[in-house]
Amino acid sequence: MIPVTETGKAPEQVPMFRGHTGGSVLDTDFDPFDDQRFVSCGEDGKIMIWDIPQDYTFIHNDPKKIQDVKPVGELVGHTRKVGHVVFSPVAKDILASSSFDYSVKIWNVATKKCVMTLQHKDLITSFCFNYNGTKIASASRDKHIRVWDVRSGKLLCEGKGHPGAKASRIVWLGKSDTLFTTGFDRYSERQLALWNANDLSSGPIGGFYPLDSSSGVLVPYFDLATSLVFVAGKGDGNIRYYEVADGKLYDISEFQSINAQRGIAFAPKRSVNVKENEILRAYKLLNDNSVEPVSFIVPRRSEMFQEDIYPDAPAGIPALTAEEFLSGKTVDGPTLVSMRDIYDGAEKPSTKTAEEEEKEQKANEVVPASVEKPKEASTKKVEAAKTKISAPTEKTEPAKKVEAVRPVFTKSQEQGVDAMLNGKTVNKLLEKVENASDDDTQDVDADNEEWESVEVNESEKKREEKKKEEERKEKERKKEEERKMEEKKEEEKKVKAKEEKKKTEDQRQTEPPKLTKETKVGAKDDATVAKSSKKAVGLKANVEKLQALVEKLEGTVSTLIEANIAKDEHLRQIESKLDQLLNHSA
Repeated sequence: MIPVTETGKAPEQVPMFRGHTGGSVLDTDFDPFDDQRFVSCGEDGKIMIWDIPQDYTFIHNDPKKIQDVKPVGELVGHTRKVGHVVFSPVAKDILASSSFDYSVKIWNVATKKCVMTLQHKDLITSFCFNYNGTKIASASRDKHIRVWDVRSGKLLCEGKGHPGAKASRIVWLGKSDTLFTTGFDRYSERQLALWNANDLSSGPIGGFYPLDSSSGVLVPYFDLATSLVFVAGKGDGNIRYYEVADGKLYDISEFQSINAQRGIAFAPKRSVNVKENEILRAYKLLNDNSVEPVSFIVPRRSEMFQEDIYPDAPAGIPALTAEEFLSGKTVDGPTLVSMRDIYDGAEKPSTKTAEEEEKEQKANEVVPASVEKPKEASTKKVEAAKTKISAPTEKTEPAKKVEAVRPVFTKSQEQGVDAMLNGKTVNKLLEKVENASDDDTQDVDADNEEWESVEVNESEKKREEKKKEEERKEKERKKEEERKMEEKKEEEKKVKAKEEKKKTEDQRQTEPPKLTKETKVGAKDDATVAKSSKKAVGLKANVEKLQALVEKLEGTVSTLIEANIAKDEHLRQIESKLDQLLNHSA
């Protein structure tokens, strides 16, 4: 875990949150009512509860003071892997989780007990709470969408979802009874859809919206303040955003980036920079080793509070206790905080319930966002402008600001309505990006128990591939060394053979000539002896040259062996650092 205020290169040793055993962490979720608390789930079938120490820091000057953080609690009940965890938006200590055992369980985190089980017929690929936390919408591998009552466990509505076999994601559109889903068709083309949460059997509203042929799963997020749906694709760098109005989906624009995201998370509305007209902040996980903050900023003058784009937002204060919620008490939504107070820097921003907010809106006759007034919103053209993307901290070195063409979120001065957004796509879609490593698109196993939506730890895969590559290189290195040794032995054999030949020639030269009847005495014999001596001298010189070459070759081989050993040691050090970084991100 890395605090957002501590940016830059990670140190070699960092504190880790250790608790899960027997597999990877598949999902996490922060407590909306406690910024120091979060839960995690993983392949071990357990849900861990964590409290972040108040003095927690990622950067330590003294490695001896680094201490790992242990979980403060554990939720046990699922019989297989747990893939998703989501906190209730209104009730304290109410948590929902989905598992490979085909169930969604509702937990009281305070008592660590399961209070309700929503049993499905197949693997759940996605689920979400509605605005007041009384219902859950789920999408599963059997290509169905369902709506459940959280407290009674009753199935309220059911219908066929996206026809493709790949994972589908679902999100509830704020206070409305409309669901937004992402999925695939039969030909693995990505598509979007709107649904009436009270009548799923009628199919998607207006049919399916085709998108592209990329294989990455689309992750949706709904921003109630602007009535925009943000869609980020795994394996590509785009974040598209749409407006829902009059039962239709309107393409607004998209943020484009060459840096493909492995995952994405959105910060709470109360944490945005109101002074800079920042309406949304996202954090993109890039290649499992870095996090990129992305800010969506309305290009307006910031001398005064922009009330139309900053309605009251969830305050981080529970509207209900777990006991009240489980007993049947219902509220209209989460407790809200005044964004104006945050703009003014009030120490204690005023809060109000969703019911009070609704009454205030009716009293002031304020027209809500474009979803409440669809016809006007759908006829407006969006003005082109620039959205600034930069790191959200000032404590580190200033990051380079990237600018791209983005729409303006305008306000009608005559009518005094909230931001009305509409228009056509101003940028072409990026080239298709194959997401071969996407965890949600893997094949099922032999027992048909594992599915492509399972989020497998990619870092483990990379480590295995790297290990195999290192083993292959090691084998090649050993073969190369053996080959060089064989060459060296052959050279030594050749040298020995030449030395033996030289000795033989020398012996022949030192022996007295054997005179026979056919031997001729005189100048002819002298010439023969001189010629043999000359050859012996030339052979000796060649042998000496060969010996020098052999010695040089031996020195070169020794140098190469030492260099390979040093290289292997360096690679091991790098691998160790990467493992530490990957473990930390996990």
